[in-house]
Amino acid sequence: MKMIAIDLDGTLLNSQSSISEENIAAIKKAQARGIEVVIATGRAEFDVREVFKNTGLLTWVIGANGATMHQPDGGYFDATSIDPKDGKEILQWLEQEEFYYEVFSDSAILTPQNGRELLNIELDRIRSANPKADISDLKLAMNKQFGQQGFLHVESYQEILAADVPLYNVLAFSFDQDKLTTGWRQFEEHDHLTLVSSSLHNFELEHKDASKGNALRRLADYKGISLQDTGVIGDSPNDLSMFEAAGHSAAMSNAHDLVKKAGDCITKSNDEHGVAHIIDKWLTSY
Repeated sequence: MKMIAIDLDGTLLNSQSSISEENIAAIKKAQARGIEVVIATGRAEFDVREVFKNTGLLTWVIGANGATMHQPDGGYFDATSIDPKDGKEILQWLEQEEFYYEVFSDSAILTPQNGRELLNIELDRIRSANPKADISDLKLAMNKQFGQQGFLHVESYQEILAADVPLYNVLAFSFDQDKLTTGWRQFEEHDHLTLVSSSLHNFELEHKDASKGNALRRLADYKGISLQDTGVIGDSPNDLSMFEAAGHSAAMSNAHDLVKKAGDCITKSNDEHGVAHIIDKWLTSY
């Protein structure tokens, strides 16, 4: 094993959105043996650095679902942004349909000023339809979404377009499954876009050439590492492109069923230090 790529949410991070000491120790052990460790996430790179603060971890970061790549020291390596015409179409439609959305750019996550209000309205509709509904998990998902670093609020998508900044990833978030399905159908036929999901409540859009798998291929080529000597760990459908690229793959026990079926094996859950468990196994076996 010469390289290991690890997803963040639901994989390296536990349900409290923190990294266990066991996982930190396993990553450092792999690095000490000369293995290149990569974080591959839908999050922005600057958000990942905040998560890693005080852990002592320095790794390559594939961010925004493969649209950005940064070196361990934080230096820029490569990026693939959405075409401005596509960005305008996406944002105009999401705003028209009253979606909460996030746009990942170089130094900020751009999001509507009324974003929290939009999601609270959806929660109120769920309560109205079923007063006995337990929405605690939905509130937890919303708080997790707002727990990222680097938000910059805007009045409308037009403000984002006027800023003329690169758009690497657009995430749409909703508690209304019919609304999410409509959004998926709206963009699934766009051949010049990549459409993935990283949780039950979202879909994400990037340039057609941007994916975790493609970024991993570029990094392996740059480092002169065979993908057959690369292991990947993940839990969500946006990790599947990495599973297809790498020679070894492990799904978390809390992973989506599609990911479990795609993986070579299933490790423990993100609350049971599943990343450390599979890294230790790989270090012993390869």
